[in-house]
Formats: sequence, C-alpha cells, structure tokens
Amino acid sequence: MKANNWSRYLAVVLGFVVVGFLVYRFSNLVTYILISWVLSLIGSPLMRLFQKIKIGKWRLGANVSALLTILLFFLAGSAVVILFVPIVLEQASNLAGVDYPAIAAALEEPFQQFQEWMSGYGFQVEERSLEESIRQSLNGIFDPSRFGEIISSIVGAAGNIIIGLFSVIFITFFFLKEQGLFVSALLAVIPSKYEEPTRESIKDIVYLLSRYFSGILLQITIITVYMTILLSVFGIKNAFLIALFAAGINVIPYLGPIIGAAFGVFITISSNLDLSFYEELLPLLIKVVVIFASMQMLDNFILQPFIFSNSVLAHPLEIFLVILMGASLAGIMGMVLAIPTYTIFRVVGREFFKQFKLVQRLTRKMDEAEI
Repeated sequence: MKANNWSRYLAVVLGFVVVGFLVYRFSNLVTYILISWVLSLIGSPLMRLFQKIKIGKWRLGANVSALLTILLFFLAGSAVVILFVPIVLEQASNLAGVDYPAIAAALEEPFQQFQEWMSGYGFQVEERSLEESIRQSLNGIFDPSRFGEIISSIVGAAGNIIIGLFSVIFITFFFLKEQGLFVSALLAVIPSKYEEPTRESIKDIVYLLSRYFSGILLQITIITVYMTILLSVFGIKNAFLIALFAAGINVIPYLGPIIGAAFGVFITISSNLDLSFYEELLPLLIKVVVIFASMQMLDNFILQPFIFSNSVLAHPLEIFLVILMGASLAGIMGMVLAIPTYTIFRVVGREFFKQFKLVQRLTRKMDEAEI
C-alpha cells in the first residue's frame, strides 16, 4: 500500500515537473491563457446577467453575451487610458519645459537647511546650487537627444502589446462563450485515474480565486473613493488620478503603497510649481502624505485582512512569507502572483498530498470552511 502511495506521489511530482518545463518553455502562451482565464472568471457574472436579458421572445445567446462582456472590459480599459494619458502627458510637458530657476527659488531655503544639517553631522556635501542639482537630475530624463531611442522602444513594444492583446481577447471570448472550456482542456491531459481529484481541485481553485479577485476589485474601489474624497476636500489637484493610480498600484503588496505615495507627491509638485514652498506647497505635500498614511491604515487593518486572509483562507503570516518568497523569485510580478499561485498549490496539495501533516496544517482553514 505504501509503495502504491509513493508511486502515486512520484507520478504527481513528475507531472508537476513536466508542467513546469512546459510553462517555462511556452511562458508567453501560458501567460495569455491564464490572463484570459482570470478575465473569464471576472466576466462570468456579467455573462450570466446578459444571458438573462430577454427582448420579446429573443434572449441574448452566449456569443452576444461574450462579446458584450469583452466590450465592457474594453470600455473600462479605454476609460482608464483616456483619464490617465492626457494628465500624464500634461505633467510630462510641464517637466520637459521645466523652469529650473522657479523650482530652485521654491526649494532653495529648505535645500540650504538640509545641507547645513548634513554638515553638522560630519557629512561632506558638494557645494553647488540647487538649480544646477535639479538640472543635472532631470536632464538625463528629459533629454531631447533620447527621444528617437524612446520612440523606437515604444514602437517595438507596441507590436508585442498588440499581439498579446489580440491573443487575450480571442482566448477570453471562447472561455466566456464556452464556460468550462479551460477546465476541459486541462482535464484532457490528465490521466483518467486523476481526473476526478483534478476536477475537484479546479472547482476549489476557481471558488477561492473568484473570492480573491472580487476582493481585489472591492479593495481598489474603496481606496479610490476614499482617497478621491479626501484629496478633493483638501484641495489637491488631480485627486481622482492620484487616487485611482494609488488604488491600482496598491495591488503590489508592500511596495505598491510607496510607489503610489511617490506618484501623488510627484503630481502635486509638478502641478504647483508656481507656489511658494513653505507657505503653500509644503502644506499640500503634508496633506497628501497624511492622506496616504490614513489610507494605509485602512488597508492594512481592515481591507487586507479581509481580502487576503479571508478570501483565500490562509493565515496572515503565511501570506506575508509567500509574498516575500514571490519577491525573491520574480520581483514585483512575483509579489503580485504570489497569493494566487500559493492558493493553487494549497488546493492541489490538499487533494493529492493530504496525508502529510504540513499540508494538513496549511489547509486547515479550507477544511474548516468546508471548501
């Protein structure tokens, strides 16, 4: 009996090795399929809603419902682009034609105080004007001689983006139209004796990931509304832009909030270059930082415990360690994908390796919730 069990475990492990190799070898295709599957999960409620619509004796079929769902995705993405691009281009234009003396005049006094403070602690500070420091820092970023290189890179990336976008749309259409197509395709390569456990695993994975992505959407919505209201109340320009970017980038655990706060400070500075630093600009920056700090408290103590821990039924410490492991393996992308990947491994482990104590401990919450 034990020999049979070990042969079963060995077969499963070898299966994972083969799958891992294929994923690595065809990473782009796998990425398109997984993105399409996630979009089909998100779009499933819309599909069900559209298919309930009845016009006279005619109901919307699967084809029309899938097309309408993809159209809504496209409209939502276009709305974000239309919102962000003009404002970002405006800020880039401001910085490209930046008035260095104006910035230097606004920041000269605090810069000199900082230099004196550093010198007081024995740090050697290079003696140069603030205007020169700012010019040297920004010239490399907004150097006209690099525009040709930048445009070439954008054109090259655009081709890959268009191919990827078309592939995702095409695959998503069929995943939406034929619910269960992804599962059927996956089961087609699974040995018959493992088909039922695999089917149960996929059902649990879909359930948990649906809860997780629904929670992420709820998190983004709450943070966007919360920050838009506060930033608007305190007179910060481009409040909705800052709030939406902060909510979206907050999906990156731990690092995302820092990027979001830096973006908020950057937009506030570039939108108010004409203000005096101490009397007007500094109070605005303090308000932005305080609002971001309050958002982090809301997210850390209320939203994240509910979304990350409750949605995937894992201990917060597990989540923290898994995110760190994802960061060490694949950087920012690893942090974003760490929780969904860990969820998949836990479900598969519970189904195929439930005899091991470690697996029992890691999946205890799932058993208690009767998933």
